[in-house]
Amino acid sequence: MRRTRLAGALTAVLALALTATGCGSGSGSGEGSGGSSVTSPGGAAQSAAPDRVEPLAASAAPRLPVTVPSADGRTVTVTSAERIVPLSGSLSEIVFTLGLGERVVARDITATFEQAADLPVVTRAHDVSAEGVLSLRPTLVLAESTTGPAEAVAQIRDAGVPLVVVEPAGALADVGTRIDAVAAALGVPDAGSALGKRTEERIDAVRKGIPAREEKPRVAFLYVRGSAAVYLLGGAESGASSLLEAAGAVDAGKESGLTEDFTPITSEALAKAAPDAILVMSKGLASVGGIDGLVKVPGVAETPAGADRRVVTVDDGVLLNYGPRTDQVLTSLVGQLYGEEGA
Repeated sequence: MRRTRLAGALTAVLALALTATGCGSGSGSGEGSGGSSVTSPGGAAQSAAPDRVEPLAASAAPRLPVTVPSADGRTVTVTSAERIVPLSGSLSEIVFTLGLGERVVARDITATFEQAADLPVVTRAHDVSAEGVLSLRPTLVLAESTTGPAEAVAQIRDAGVPLVVVEPAGALADVGTRIDAVAAALGVPDAGSALGKRTEERIDAVRKGIPAREEKPRVAFLYVRGSAAVYLLGGAESGASSLLEAAGAVDAGKESGLTEDFTPITSEALAKAAPDAILVMSKGLASVGGIDGLVKVPGVAETPAGADRRVVTVDDGVLLNYGPRTDQVLTSLVGQLYGEEGA
């Protein structure tokens, strides 16, 4: 329960920050392959490819009706997937990658990838507008268990629209499960299996290329939003641990004994974590004024990472999605942590 509440709070803060910075406004400008950007220890950002998803080569037509379980304990019958509204960026990513993007009629503000750029923004994570969603006459709505407010979700369901809830992701093990759940609701289970297999193979390929080291790099995940005065250090349940460990690193917050999702940043907590590198979302880094501003956060400059200005960045809209582009997130993490050695 605590994790769900905090995940929702972080999503709301992220949506607010995306609104303030203009991200998700339809510009379609990406920040790297899979939405990542590379920042060198000196702070210079390298150019990167557009932020796009890669649909399956062969798109499948939905076989409907289907009756599927919803993560809120209900059973939902889906009769049409002609007009789909995913209420999170990560769910949009899965739908588009399954090859059904042309059926999506709206997006959440966190769906920042290029193919979704022209869709109207009708939801802002934890600020779902039931009226905005219903005005588009959806035949299927996909939500996360952290989607809210509850009244808006209930209003959509009470209007007779099939609404399927998917459990949020927290680790690599959730990737295939989420893809399968969305594919089942869309009536394309075979496409879900194909996408899950492709994603797993790509993740495995990245992991095989990680350099072997006697001492793994210690990486602290910081969730920062300067505009909202939010400065948090990730612990065991932040959602980043699985990614960091898959990249051959140690989650410094988790290893230092932080068992919860996030804790306010303090000099003492950072000193105990002693990270060699710091992982931040790209918009979060921008919100504090880049690396120059990040090292001014109390305690950061005194860490090995702060002293070396070693910062790893991945775009907000993809870092913790645990979906079809997770292999690209891993590739970016490995490349930034190990340089040419991990290319």
